[in-house]
Amino acid sequence: MRVLLDANLFISYLLTPDRDSLVVQVVKAGVTGECTLLLPAALLEEFSQRVGVKPYLAKRVLSADMEELTRILATIAEIIPEIKRPIPALTRDPKDDYLLAYALVGQADYLVTGDQDMLELRQLGKCQIVTPRTFVDDILEKRN
Repeated sequence: MRVLLDANLFISYLLTPDRDSLVVQVVKAGVTGECTLLLPAALLEEFSQRVGVKPYLAKRVLSADMEELTRILATIAEIIPEIKRPIPALTRDPKDDYLLAYALVGQADYLVTGDQDMLELRQLGKCQIVTPRTFVDDILEKRN
């Protein structure tokens, strides 16, 4: 099972004190190899940039934790090559379109996000766009 996670899930993971939360379960599934985690370099850039420029995140996310998560992701994930062509508009928020394009290029089975604009699409090609709750309850739990 090939899975692409929205950058917000990684940020939530670092902010989550509850180690049994949905977001933690989703990230843990990728880190432990329960699924193949897909990782475009653009997603890592968004992740680190967002934490760096938003003061409320910069105060709550330790740089050491972010560096450690980035190192782990780069080690265990399948890196998706950079898309050099223009990315078509698919959602109301053009900043989300790159993630959808990488889901297609990486042949993701699932794109896990909390972003409503992407969730409205429900599916793109063979990639299902799901919430963390759906991923944990309907996909991970059924596999175990």
